[in-house]
Amino acid sequence: MVVTGRQGQIVRSLLERASTGLDIVSLGRPELDLTAPADAIASAIEDARPDVLVSAAAYTQVDKAESEPDLAFAVNGRGPRALARAARGLGIPLVHLSTDYVFDGSKPEPYIEEDETRPTGVYGTSKLAGERAVLEEHSNSAVLRTAWVYSPFGTNFVKTMIRLAGDHQEVSVVADQRGNPTSAVDIAHGIVRVATNLAAGNDPEQRGIFHMTASGEASWAEFAEAIFGASAEAGGPIATVRQIATADYPTAARRPANSRLDSGKLRRIHGVSLPDWRPSMKEVVNAIVRGSMGSLDR
Repeated sequence: MVVTGRQGQIVRSLLERASTGLDIVSLGRPELDLTAPADAIASAIEDARPDVLVSAAAYTQVDKAESEPDLAFAVNGRGPRALARAARGLGIPLVHLSTDYVFDGSKPEPYIEEDETRPTGVYGTSKLAGERAVLEEHSNSAVLRTAWVYSPFGTNFVKTMIRLAGDHQEVSVVADQRGNPTSAVDIAHGIVRVATNLAAGNDPEQRGIFHMTASGEASWAEFAEAIFGASAEAGGPIATVRQIATADYPTAARRPANSRLDSGKLRRIHGVSLPDWRPSMKEVVNAIVRGSMGSLDR
């Protein structure tokens, strides 16, 4: 299996938690640059000789994308199209990672795969372009939408909260956005299961779009409170959460008020069900507090 990218949370989780006997190779710059011409991307994939390709690399700077639309679309739209063409040429399955930002967040219930996509910013629009490109180019593909990803690696909400708690007694956190906090480690396990299913058979139901998030939901403020509780148990820093509204924390890109995704289709068709977010969050907090205190990415 080849996964695109080197430093992303899901890439690093795949490399950390690869199953025994599973060969996973990460492919990123300079060997693989998603802004390069399609033939250069195809050549890099061919040289790696994968049996399954996982498209995990992406432009993920949601706010910065508003001022860098060309780069966001190059990486998130045209890059996946080139990857899909390369996978089709090699006759191998492709698993492509996407996001809840393809929705506008106005639905009161969790989103299902068939709901209308209405991204509100450049990032979500570029990721939607990537989804469509993948499915247009390669029928042997599965698009996995996930949300609120965190891990012991890189930059994410859990690490930010622990870092802020080390410097502040109180942290202001948005309370009117809800989603499914999802561990990249759990996502990695789900990817391996889906990739294995694609490689093992030709069932058309196993192709297409699937939602893959943890069980359970929370607001960002509730998520932060749970993080600080787990940090306290692990001997790490804690802070009081001051709940604020989205309007009190303006950003360049609009965030969906509802990021909850219904993962029932993934469970029914692929037999993949990610665990509740709370135990997974505690594992990640323990890894950060006990293993990386003083060396968190800043």
